[in-house]
Amino acid sequence: MMPEWYQAERAGYETTAEEQLRWWRKLNDPVLDQLVALAHKQNNSLKIAGLRVLESRAQLGIAVGNRYPQSQAVVGDATAVQASKNAANTAAGDLGFTQFNVGIGASWEIDFWGKFRRGVEAADAAYLASIAGYDQVMVLVTAQVCGTYLAIRTLEEQLRITGENIAIQQRSYDIVAVQFENGSTSELDVLQARTQLLSTKSSIPQLQTELFQAQHAMSTLLGLAPADISDLLGAATSIPKIPQETALGLPADLLRQRPDVRQAEYLAMAQNASVGLAEANLYPSFSLNGSLGLAAAGNTDTTRTGKSGFGQLFDTDSVTYAVGPSFVWPFLNYGRIKNSVRVQDARLQQALIAYQETALQAAREVEDAVAALDGAKQQDTLLRETVVTALRSADVALLRFNEGFADYQRVLSAQQALFAQQSRYVTNKSKVVSSYISLYLALGGGWQVRYESDLLDAETREALTERTNWGDLIETTESETRAINPGQEPR
Repeated sequence: MMPEWYQAERAGYETTAEEQLRWWRKLNDPVLDQLVALAHKQNNSLKIAGLRVLESRAQLGIAVGNRYPQSQAVVGDATAVQASKNAANTAAGDLGFTQFNVGIGASWEIDFWGKFRRGVEAADAAYLASIAGYDQVMVLVTAQVCGTYLAIRTLEEQLRITGENIAIQQRSYDIVAVQFENGSTSELDVLQARTQLLSTKSSIPQLQTELFQAQHAMSTLLGLAPADISDLLGAATSIPKIPQETALGLPADLLRQRPDVRQAEYLAMAQNASVGLAEANLYPSFSLNGSLGLAAAGNTDTTRTGKSGFGQLFDTDSVTYAVGPSFVWPFLNYGRIKNSVRVQDARLQQALIAYQETALQAAREVEDAVAALDGAKQQDTLLRETVVTALRSADVALLRFNEGFADYQRVLSAQQALFAQQSRYVTNKSKVVSSYISLYLALGGGWQVRYESDLLDAETREALTERTNWGDLIETTESETRAINPGQEPR
């Protein structure tokens, strides 16, 4: 029986299979949903990944074509020759003539040892790997948009609580300033109150700078130049809240779910085929070669012969052909072919170990994300109570100062503690959502929207078709990409 996640079992998470399509919608934030959808259409990294899939599909077409006659060509030439009258070769024959040739030629290396079949296997696995790479970029872009959006909302929340604390500290400063004018308190209290107020205000520019930078990062993820995206973000809102329950799926599902694990598997398959391709070079290759054409020559002095070479080209006597088998066996290669096989085999072992390492790292990332999410949720409960207590403490300290039962140092300490605890609370609220995002990033969720979207956007498709005749390859690739499932074997 397949074991469940260690940290999930410890923390009490459900580990049944879970549909992870559009997991970000569980945060119930329409603005975030809009931004993710826009990134899926416009993100440049995703566009490049889509073009890599198209490139791999074209490479697969080349490999498939190698299984058929590898060389077919129509050839023709016309050559005029004039020999020297003073040279030793002019004792007899024509000194000047024109040679005409036209024909077709073909060469077919028979796939006797499976060399070209293994080439198709390697290209097909590389094609599947490129699709898994596209899925991985989709997962990363989705997580980056969600993480950047979270950073924006967190900074807006930090600015809000900073403004609230400035208002609290401003009222305290006004009170102590009046008392100082009335002679009921010392100048030190006024200076300390002003110092604290200015210190809190000084954090505003830094927060605003970080907010602008986060907005610029979001613009880049959306494929836009850094600019004001307030119209996309809307009014400042609170940090998104995660759902109460989270289902992870079983560890065995991770190997089929995570695109980078699938990509590592396909790359190992491609390398395995490359070993067979290299081994085929150890054996002789057999080919069928043939040509069919017309050849004729005539004296350049047509007044003497009455015919030109070109006029004779289409006579039945001008037909020429050649056909027959051939083989090549590079038996004396000083170990080059054997060492080429060894190179490919060493690369195969590297790919297999890389696949194992990718799977292990994927499992570790899930366990780490679950542990981080559980710890942040527990801390959230404690910090919420801490903020309530700190707020009450600040109110009581100011009241007792006004009544003359406490010095102003108590007020300063209480207000500093309030600001610090509120900042910690906001930071941890952000960490809860960040851990939730990291969890679905580790699970590899979100790539499934590939089944419902085009591989290339309209602008990219138009640019390609204007430069090159793609035929129906783009449409074929997009339909194939929608149909390919996780863990599918190369054809």
